[in-house]
Amino acid sequence: MNPSWMVVGHLNKAHGTKGELFIWPLTDYPGSHFAPGVVLFVAEEDSADVETSVEPGKEGLTLEVESVRPFRKGFLVRFVGIESRTQAEELKDLYVIRPFEEMDELEAGEVYYHELLGATVITVDDERVGTVREVFALKPADMLDVTSPDGSIMIPFIPEIVVSVDRAEKKIVIDPPEGLLQV
Repeated sequence: MNPSWMVVGHLNKAHGTKGELFIWPLTDYPGSHFAPGVVLFVAEEDSADVETSVEPGKEGLTLEVESVRPFRKGFLVRFVGIESRTQAEELKDLYVIRPFEEMDELEAGEVYYHELLGATVITVDDERVGTVREVFALKPADMLDVTSPDGSIMIPFIPEIVVSVDRAEKKIVIDPPEGLLQV
């Protein structure tokens, strides 16, 4: 089941004196979410249950993108009605979210990480490894935290190890190098 909302960015800090904010994108498709006219909802880091909120975030605050420009590894965004540094600073450290139905269609081979949670992991030899408990977005590789009968195993989510992902069946097939599955 898909979530109702997806986080697409983090309002990192105010920039300049005219209300711009630096946004750290948390999406592979920033052009769809940070474009003039797009409406974003605001959520705090510890928002208890965005899933059931009719209007998530800071008292239902919505932000409409007025202008956007690339800056370093993110974007400088101006929102309609935010015209000063003081107003922009009030939004610092919040997250921006969008309804799931407004997310881009995934390319072949792409998955949302929430789809991996609870997936069964098996080897190419059909040996059951365990169940995905968490996905960690790390460098140089994202990691699957897999709960097995013997404990927790961290499996790199890379093409050299992950052979296939069946989103519908919630099944991940891996070809682990020697020693990876030793707990």
